[in-house]
Amino acid sequence: MRSFIAALALGTMLAPPLLAQEAKPTANLSAPVKTFGRVSYDARSLMIDGKRMIIWGGEFHPFRLPSPDLWRDILQKMKASGFNTVALYFDWGYHSPKQGVYDFTGIRDLDRLLTMAQDEGLYVITRAGPYVNAELTRGGFPGWLVNQRARARTDDPDYLAAADEWLDHINPIIAKHQINADPKRKGGVILHQIENELALTTPAQRRYMDHLYAKARADGITVPIFHNDQGRNGYWVPESSKVEKIVPGPNDMYAFDGYPGGTCTVDGQPTRGSAAPDWGFYGPGGARGGASASPDTPGFLAEFGGGWFDYWGSNGGYDCNAIQRGKRFQRVFYGTNLANGIGIQSFYMTYGGTSWGWLPAPVVFTSYDYGAAISEPRALREKAQEMKQLAGLIASVPDLAGMVPAGAVEISDPDIQIYHNKSPETDARFLMVTHKPSNGQTKDSFTFTADLPDGRYTVPMQLNGFDAKWLVAGVDLGGQRLVYSTSELQSAQQMGDHDVILLYGRAGEPGETVLRYASAPRVTVVEGQATSAFDAAKGDLKLAYTHKGRTVLRLEGGRRPPLTLILADEAEGARYWRRDGMLVRGPAMLRHAIMNGGTLALTGDTTTESPLEIWAPRAVRAVTWNGAKIATSATATGSLAALQPLAGPAAITLPALTDWRMAKGSPEADPAFDDSDWQAVDRRAYASITARPDGQPNMSMDAYGFHEGDVWYRGRFTGTPDARTLSLYYGAGGSGLVQAWIDGRFLGEAETPHGLPRPITTGAASFALPATAQSGEHVLSIMVRNNGHNWDLDSDDFHKEARGLISASLAGGPSGRSFAVPIDWKIQGRQGGENLADPVRGVANNGGLHGERMGWHLPGFDDRNWAKATVPATQATAGTSWYRTAFTLDVPKGQDATIALSFGDAQTPRSPVRYRALIFVNGWNMGQFIAHVGPQRSFPIPEGILNHRGKNHIALAVTSDGAPGDALEPVRLLTLRNVKGGLPVQMVAAPNAPSDLKETK
Repeated sequence: MRSFIAALALGTMLAPPLLAQEAKPTANLSAPVKTFGRVSYDARSLMIDGKRMIIWGGEFHPFRLPSPDLWRDILQKMKASGFNTVALYFDWGYHSPKQGVYDFTGIRDLDRLLTMAQDEGLYVITRAGPYVNAELTRGGFPGWLVNQRARARTDDPDYLAAADEWLDHINPIIAKHQINADPKRKGGVILHQIENELALTTPAQRRYMDHLYAKARADGITVPIFHNDQGRNGYWVPESSKVEKIVPGPNDMYAFDGYPGGTCTVDGQPTRGSAAPDWGFYGPGGARGGASASPDTPGFLAEFGGGWFDYWGSNGGYDCNAIQRGKRFQRVFYGTNLANGIGIQSFYMTYGGTSWGWLPAPVVFTSYDYGAAISEPRALREKAQEMKQLAGLIASVPDLAGMVPAGAVEISDPDIQIYHNKSPETDARFLMVTHKPSNGQTKDSFTFTADLPDGRYTVPMQLNGFDAKWLVAGVDLGGQRLVYSTSELQSAQQMGDHDVILLYGRAGEPGETVLRYASAPRVTVVEGQATSAFDAAKGDLKLAYTHKGRTVLRLEGGRRPPLTLILADEAEGARYWRRDGMLVRGPAMLRHAIMNGGTLALTGDTTTESPLEIWAPRAVRAVTWNGAKIATSATATGSLAALQPLAGPAAITLPALTDWRMAKGSPEADPAFDDSDWQAVDRRAYASITARPDGQPNMSMDAYGFHEGDVWYRGRFTGTPDARTLSLYYGAGGSGLVQAWIDGRFLGEAETPHGLPRPITTGAASFALPATAQSGEHVLSIMVRNNGHNWDLDSDDFHKEARGLISASLAGGPSGRSFAVPIDWKIQGRQGGENLADPVRGVANNGGLHGERMGWHLPGFDDRNWAKATVPATQATAGTSWYRTAFTLDVPKGQDATIALSFGDAQTPRSPVRYRALIFVNGWNMGQFIAHVGPQRSFPIPEGILNHRGKNHIALAVTSDGAPGDALEPVRLLTLRNVKGGLPVQMVAAPNAPSDLKETK
């Protein structure tokens, strides 16, 4: 522990004072403004309608939340948490099951999504690909593109034609929602990304990038265009850049991504492995200095770590990720970026959601929670409250946009550093105080001395553990002048004839705030404890206090208008919600605050019984909460307080899951099964990058139009004395599966290992054949589960690695040699292949299980002839067995909940029993549970997929090796989140029964 007093005792104060690090500006601060309609920029910041802006954004993927009414819930939570911008990836493959076929309706209605963002007053950064990565199967490429022999992400004419097909559809939707399309629009698209993390820089890729830029402009994209560099490499910076050793491109702006800051241990504990990097003003310079790679454009982090994804077979890292890149991390790392001139930041992810169905890339499982500020069940994590407080500062002090270094300050402690920036226009100051290095965790008391706009001041400070403090000085806040404060600013607003300012700090720490007055004001302590002293010579009113709960002061005279000053500890500050012209304390979330005449209409959520207190213009005469009138009275703090607390949610009673029915689901294993309609495996063109033995046909599932989930092969051969072993080479993604039968007899199964962090996605398996295989006619039945295609992050066509069977051979004899025995193969997968039988649920929903093809997963399927079953199951059959049940929910009206389906012991990442289950809820494939791999055991089901006030159906496709004990464990419903409030949610309309499925050929 270090402290200011200890330093005095040691005599260290006799040494010269330490200086904060000097900035070495790498931006061209005299760069001209470039204008794109209502959006413009120079080297310092982005501007909208000529006003400098800090873009404080977060990533949200609509395809990971297949209930469109809930998109608005996420957008409102982002807005409430202080974000002014949402970044949106669009998944090409999600919209296109077949070349030439596109769907932008229902759960894929991007026009509706962008309209919602505008309604909620959010700016939008669109990231339309063609390639996005995002831990999606094929990185967002459509399945049919796997069969294209052209090299992806180059200027090959065939690939460009395919990409243009996508862009012909998506670009006009984006263009329609640009901020430039309406001079009065408060939200809308302000930036557009044309490619993602394209690390190679060949001439063919340069021509490809030129094409994408020209295509966007031709399609009506008028806002600035950028590419997201995979790290601070200086790839694809604007042509105007004069920095050496960079790779220029056709972009208007340069952006990059970064995920620094440590990891989580195997047992789920966060580490602080690295300090926050200086990627700009205070960095080393050069192309890898971040902002310096493009000196004429503002610092732009298109992705910065808002968490991290988790892997098949981990111990479950999302709770740890929420901490590791959570509270305090955000202050240290996001603040360091801001101080370094990176005024455009988007945090990946802000809501991760669910990689439902067959969306995931091989590395990730169903949950894409990401440890984000908004959890997969749509709850605001503690880190969201901190983001709200930091964003409140940005919204309250617009002078912070376009800051430049202001010069070093003197610091009494060598373990402390202070970033000191200023606004060139107003001289407002931003001082970010953190350890040196910033991942330090000591407790320090110290002072710093700085020349501030209102004079030279020595300021006492404390920094306890891994932390940073964002201080402002020399700023005008409404009618007030803040000289400096050791507390952080969360809100400052003018409310008619008075001002309200909210400052906060760490509980138990002292605070000091200095305000400038022409003459001594009258200070009234309305709540709590504080002392004041007025320096008439300077006009400084110094307030001293301890952050404990809250202290409220009323300051009148000496300077108008009067001021209500709220001094809170951090937890108390998190209870406040800032809205234009008002401040609301109490509820778990405030969605909207709308003035209509003299009535203030508030909407939001409560998790428990909550107080309600409002600071607003005096014109407010009545208050409603979620439509109900609230009786209020004026308080001594200048607020309106509800006379009765807001009600919390009622408890939800969930039914037990009983009355299960079961049917065997692998009839393809029966040698008598009719496969006459199956496609013959032949020697059609092979586009995969995976080598296969000479003489083998093209067995890849993709070549036959089957890209997702399970695929079946049936092969006929004539036995030979050497037929002792069946050898299979297959591609199945991470934790994929192959099962094999001969003449209905189960031979066994094999799995691709999950691996960390990059799984092995192909495998080899050998199965001993029975003696009967050495003569006569035989039928092989092979099922392969494809757990996703690889991404193409390194632009090496890795997404074209083969899936399904790659080769199959018989071996035997004394040497175990392979030999050529003709096997006549057929293949079957998803019903209709690329011609979707269920276009409403779409590409991600179904694979090629027999039960899926027969509609057993649909709620309207008649299972009355199935056998009654008990769950947990006492035994299993090799292959797939289907379990179905129904239940009714009665969530109280006016409540928003997230209900999950849970398997076995929800606290144990892996089970000793081996089986896997596809989870269908009301016909929707909401994920895959693999008991012995894990870590996910609870699967949130969003309302709209789940009927909260009516009947629901569950169908589980359980696949096992049939060994004793490898059977379905207990299954139950679980409430993950329950609030009073929320938004109206309609059930997503989709086919109900097999007869509703589209006729396919």
